[in-house]
Amino acid sequence: MSRILTFFLILLFIGCKKTSVAEADLHYLNGYWEIDEVVFPDGSVKEYGMNPSIDFIQWKGKEGYRKKMQPKFDGSYTTSNDTEKFSIAEVNSGFSLHYQNDFSDWEETLIQLDSTSFAVVNQEGVTYFYKRFEPIKIPQ
Repeated sequence: MSRILTFFLILLFIGCKKTSVAEADLHYLNGYWEIDEVVFPDGSVKEYGMNPSIDFIQWKGKEGYRKKMQPKFDGSYTTSNDTEKFSIAEVNSGFSLHYQNDFSDWEETLIQLDSTSFAVVNQEGVTYFYKRFEPIKIPQ
């Protein structure tokens, strides 16, 4: 009986481990990102293959911006001049991205971030998983 109790206590300890984003990792946000998949609150998943547009994120200090880009085969990008400015705030031992423009105000909480991927969850409970964008290289 004590072995079973010990097993469940260890399992509970591992399951409750906090997985938060460290401030030292926030620099990983900089760069080009594409959506990999979206998980909705009901558990349904939408996976993305090739994306016609990607996000460019530039962050420094507590502020940054996000811009939609369309990669071209020659390695360049086309874009509009529209940017979404955001600020980053520490909340509940994690970080939140706060966006605000003339039409809307919303927040996304960073739930995972490393050099190759990141994930955010919005106020509606929709989770977006991003992967680092790798340009298609066509041999010449």
